[in-house]
Amino acid sequence: MNSLGINATGAAADAIDRHVATLVNDRVASRLGEQDATLWGAEAESEASRRLGWVDPFEATRAILPELFEMRADLHAENIHRVILAGMGGSSLAPEVIAAAAGAELTVLDSTDPEMIGNVLAAGVKDAVLVVASKSGSTVETDSQRRAFARACEDAGLQPNRHIIVVTDPGSPLDELGRAEGYRAVFHADPSVGGRYSALTAFGIVPTALAGVDVEKLLEEAEEVLDLLLTDDTDNIGLRLGAAIGGTAPLRDKLVISVLDQGLPGFGDWAEQLIAESTGKNDTGLLPVVVETGAPEISSSAADLLQVEIIPDVDHPLDGQTELFDVDPAQRQAPEHGVQVYGPLGAQFLLWEFATAIAGRLLQVNPFDQPDVESAKVAARALLDATPEPEVAQAQVNGIEIFGPGSVTAPAQGEPAGTVAALADVLSATLELIPEHGYLSVQAYLDRLNNSELAAMRGQLASATDRPVTFGWGPRFLHSTGQFHKGGPKVGVFLQITGDSFADLEVPGRPFSFGQLITAQAAGDARVLSDHGMTVVRLHVQDRQRGLQQVLEAAQRISQG
Repeated sequence: MNSLGINATGAAADAIDRHVATLVNDRVASRLGEQDATLWGAEAESEASRRLGWVDPFEATRAILPELFEMRADLHAENIHRVILAGMGGSSLAPEVIAAAAGAELTVLDSTDPEMIGNVLAAGVKDAVLVVASKSGSTVETDSQRRAFARACEDAGLQPNRHIIVVTDPGSPLDELGRAEGYRAVFHADPSVGGRYSALTAFGIVPTALAGVDVEKLLEEAEEVLDLLLTDDTDNIGLRLGAAIGGTAPLRDKLVISVLDQGLPGFGDWAEQLIAESTGKNDTGLLPVVVETGAPEISSSAADLLQVEIIPDVDHPLDGQTELFDVDPAQRQAPEHGVQVYGPLGAQFLLWEFATAIAGRLLQVNPFDQPDVESAKVAARALLDATPEPEVAQAQVNGIEIFGPGSVTAPAQGEPAGTVAALADVLSATLELIPEHGYLSVQAYLDRLNNSELAAMRGQLASATDRPVTFGWGPRFLHSTGQFHKGGPKVGVFLQITGDSFADLEVPGRPFSFGQLITAQAAGDARVLSDHGMTVVRLHVQDRQRGLQQVLEAAQRISQG
């Protein structure tokens, strides 16, 4: 049996004591196993009745493995070795974690930034296969990525259909297109599983199996704990974790997530989209704050923070690299007011899906819908259709345009103390706008592969304030934390960072380019956030390399006081 456990302290332990016995008496675990859609109330029943296939996905997932293994061998025989995944949200984050934990090469294309798209395609397509993953089959980002890849194949003298594989729900537009175009394969996902709960379904397994991951082992890790999670018992880890994160009183609604030992790279980002999109609605919810080792939030005594440590299973690491771990996870000291969760990747996936569903019950929200995600999409489409006039910046500092309220932009007007000093003043003024119990969300609509150094500003800004700071790459966060931003408590301040590209890239067959699309997505989300009464500040860099370096230097400056 794989090792899976939880330690809890302080408010988290109190929440377990307060709620678990009632969850057991209400048979919540076994009713989840029965896929009882009434667990979240009458208003959620219709949606829940169509979204509980994730509870036991193993038979359906294993059924596609023989075809996957054969396809991987066929691709290698044709010298196709690189796997590129076009997907957003749950369709991309779980495969990225699975591949990274196994040390397998998988390029995740989850952006509309023209530089990121262009750089991936410039690496060549002759030896690549594109897995296009979209539950609805109509995701604009994924469809645009598919079109660009197909054009690149044509330009290289290749047949696109031999280099494209589809994962989608039966009968979706993408399903119909894949069959009409004769794509190499079309894998059907279980329509009763929502995207963010799909880690152990075709969405998580198809791209990673093709990339060479031992997905059978991953499934075994998860299935070994299924019976434990479906048992009505006070020792049920799923009930205990769900109570710990969703049942604190008063609610500690900022979950400071740290993944220890680097054994599960990217797991925090996957958990972030699962938890935030599932719970952030009805003006409540849980905001994951994914942090690095030594982050200021870890030592914070703020009453609305709950510490969450995620630790790999040292006895069964997915890639066998036991030398990474030198401490028995069960012997680690749990954080004050928090939980410490340890276990192998497959088990962690299933555990967190169960716990999030249980937290939704305690928070009295429907954990399977995402009513506010669509609003940003609608706003972006409207901006694309209208072709609005460009915004006029309130201030500009050495090629960096600044948009926002006067209290933020005023320090930069005239840049009296130089570029970095002026930007530091802008960032400081932005932090001062964070309300009590609020947070700052940094949103970078850029190339997350080649502009990855920008993520360092998360910790730098957190050092300059006593409030938590999140960091997300646009537009992918729109499919995850974007729901919490609009549906959860209205206490966020939002710092967008956008940039010009050295060259735009057309979206074949569409009346817009990738540059126009990502611009509309950023502007559309800003408009919706403003309509909800929240503050949005935007820094737009005209020269990416120089501008982002100056932004980072400004963040470093305020972090040092």
